[in-house]
Amino acid sequence: MYLYWDEAYKGKPPWDIDYPQPAFQALIKSGEIKPGRVLDVGCGRGENAIMLARNGCDVTGIDIAENAIADANAKAIERHVKVSFIVGDVLRMDRLFMEGEFDTVIDSGLFHVMTDEERPVFARQIYRVLRTGGKYFMLCFSDKEPAGYGPRRVSKAEIEQTFTPFFNIIYIKDTSFDSRLGPDSSKAYLLSAVRK
Repeated sequence: MYLYWDEAYKGKPPWDIDYPQPAFQALIKSGEIKPGRVLDVGCGRGENAIMLARNGCDVTGIDIAENAIADANAKAIERHVKVSFIVGDVLRMDRLFMEGEFDTVIDSGLFHVMTDEERPVFARQIYRVLRTGGKYFMLCFSDKEPAGYGPRRVSKAEIEQTFTPFFNIIYIKDTSFDSRLGPDSSKAYLLSAVRK
């Protein structure tokens, strides 16, 4: 599995756009994401992380794909933005970060690649790295997107089932992903949740 992601970043995968996802840009603009310590899980080539850093956040990005992290580091240097990018497994973040280390965690397209077995492990890891009252924002493929190409579709019920043991859900909104197919190219859900 790890090899798959590294191979994907040798080219330009469909989710790899050269700008941050508009859903996360809107969260900054609305003030829902405030300056503080932010972790971007599955950060890829770092566009969302770099945007957050430019908006006053102290950002760490983590991804399993070494190629993606190498490119993200190069981008941050080129743009004179300080972000700590690390190669790591989000299902084992307890080995990398202190408990309650972050104020906010963002997830752009990572949750929807998790298997049923990985989902509760992932939710626990997100819970662990966030401080009490910390926020988790997640953008995932929605079950309103027709079946076919792309990642697994996720229902609101699946999101609730996975995260309610650890989080108070503020909202699950209909939104969209931009991809290399174009703006608003895939239907998505945006989750806002607060660590219990």
